Amino acid sequence: MKSRPLIASLFFASFALAGCDNGHLRGSVVASHDGGTYLAVVDDNGGACGPLLLDGKPWPYKIGEPGRVPPGRHRIECGGRIEFDIPQGVIFKFDYWGP
Repeated sequence: MKSRPLIASLFFASFALAGCDNGHLRGSVVASHDGGTYLAVVDDNGGACGPLLLDGKPWPYKIGEPGRVPPGRHRIECGGRIEFDIPQGVIFKFDYWGP
């Protein structure tokens, strides 16, 4: 039965890929404990880019610390500028500055 290892590999690969980003390119989401919408910047793009800005304002929270934000489109800046969407009622963990 040579097909069993192939089927098992495909099965585990599909779970690994499905759990990577929850369908969001710039990070992952989990339901918030209180129904509010939060952002946690877990990657500061190397940290040597000057102040981290969200929607043109300094981000006052530490790396990994969630802060309340309105749901919808946001722009993050730190050595580059990226726009992304945060769904309502989640903690969005921003972790990808790539293209």
